[in-house]
Amino acid sequence: MSEFLDCAGPGKVAEPPRRLALIAHDNKKVDLVAWATFNRDTLAGFSLTATRHTARLLERKIGLPVEELLSGPEGGDTQIAARVATREVDAVFFFVDPLSAQPHEPDIRALLRVCNVHNVALATNLATADLIIMAFARCEELRSSVVGSKPLVRHPRFT
Repeated sequence: MSEFLDCAGPGKVAEPPRRLALIAHDNKKVDLVAWATFNRDTLAGFSLTATRHTARLLERKIGLPVEELLSGPEGGDTQIAARVATREVDAVFFFVDPLSAQPHEPDIRALLRVCNVHNVALATNLATADLIIMAFARCEELRSSVVGSKPLVRHPRFT
């Protein structure tokens, strides 16, 4: 799917909520929880999926339902990559720890590559996560406030 800037206006067929994948390395889980807490109201409008420990942490700390996949080292990153490839995820928020080696580094690189191949929004740090979630929130505002407007259309190259 990943219709990142396709903000259809009211009067259109109701779309299912956008699907976000959330992942954080151990040293970045605190950052993800702080970011998710700050953006809780916005995240509540999305279908959330996360790797095991991240999902449990988010459900406990911010109180939103999060679909739980395998942990990253057990194949959770690969599960998310498969969903990206089949257009079942609209954006990936992956708070990576660039200073620590990860035992499943090939899986991590594969996820990043699949996001790039399929043109799916990917945040690997706080600044990019803020930009992407603000863009999604703005699209939702446009959908709910502009009556009878023409939808914003993606560039043909990305359809």
